[in-house]
Amino acid sequence: MLEFIKLIEGKNKPTDIEIIPLNFTPREVSSVMSKDTLDLHYEKLAKGYAKRYNNNEGDKDFNYAGVFLHNLWFTQFRQVQLNNKPNGPIKNFIDKHYGSFDSFKDKLEEVAMGIQGSGWVYLATDGNIKTIKNHEVKSDILFLVDWWEHAWILDYGSDKKTYLKDIWKIINWNVISTRLGKYWTAQ
Repeated sequence: MLEFIKLIEGKNKPTDIEIIPLNFTPREVSSVMSKDTLDLHYEKLAKGYAKRYNNNEGDKDFNYAGVFLHNLWFTQFRQVQLNNKPNGPIKNFIDKHYGSFDSFKDKLEEVAMGIQGSGWVYLATDGNIKTIKNHEVKSDILFLVDWWEHAWILDYGSDKKTYLKDIWKIINWNVISTRLGKYWTAQ
């Protein structure tokens, strides 16, 4: 992923890009994200950004950033874990910046619920929680939440708080710790 970030930060974008294959099955996340949502979000929308970019259709930068963000989004998931909490370096990072995982979740929810309309919310490498209003490439993302309607509307209706509460059950904290480690190694 670090190579992908370095590539995106460069001026020359590749001719073709792709959405990274899922590392979980729809059944493994079904209590958080239904097959219908995955079909819409991953198969249709995320892969659609790559297809449009590769076919030079629409806004190339928007489609490129859409692929970038969705590759970060989907690769941070694993099968449902009911008591899923950060471990390793990312636990220490969260504790350092927020005091506890619960405080971090509360702050992320506050920022996410403050988004008017759609966008993204993420934990940055500096420890701050930031937002992205549209599709933009950011090189400081450790943990990312898709706040666009297509991510939650089929499963949660307008209940975005429950969507966010459930997302914690499928986060692969080892992936997030690896992102943190790669970021600090690159500095």
